[in-house]
Amino acid sequence: MANRIMTGKWGEDIAVKLLEARGYVVLQRNYRTRYGEMDIVTQLGEIIIFVEVKTRTNRTFGFPEDAITATKRAHLEATAQAYLQDHPDFNGEWRIDVIAIEKKPGSELPEIEWFENAI
Repeated sequence: MANRIMTGKWGEDIAVKLLEARGYVVLQRNYRTRYGEMDIVTQLGEIIIFVEVKTRTNRTFGFPEDAITATKRAHLEATAQAYLQDHPDFNGEWRIDVIAIEKKPGSELPEIEWFENAI
């Protein structure tokens, strides 16, 4: 369990660096509601982007993005809606992205795939 948490945090840290390098402003990490959790909430210009990060160290359970099931999508949408309700001053566009990160054996550089407007 601790290893899974460390892997997830490692992936989220990489995603934050990627987002910031591309000009996104990180508003919040690990936003929790009764519906679930959103890994990263960012803003780019007038758009709020909710980011779910999926990290894998191998493909035993498939690609990282395979973990986004219909149930997970519903939880992410509900969590995004809760965030928007908690921040009524925001009145712009929003989307949910997925960043999939794979740690490759023997390589220090992970493989990253970014799915914009994935949900």
